[in-house]
Amino acid sequence: MATRILIVDDHPLTREALSSLLRAHGFDVAGEASDGATAVVEAARLRPDLVLLDLSMPGMDGLTALPQL
Repeated sequence: MATRILIVDDHPLTREALSSLLRAHGFDVAGEASDGATAVVEAARLRPDLVLLDLSMPGMDGLTALPQL
């Protein structure tokens, strides 16, 4: 069973590149989010094994979202 990952970054190209790279190496990208608030919701819904979290984002940043994850 592949490791399920949630990618959180405010830059769409970064999310796309990470997603492509991880899938190419056998990981399951369970979902993506563009801010901390969405990441919290998606993490609760998807229950990923790992969250790749950008710390600097507009709105709720990664440092604020981290304790909720």
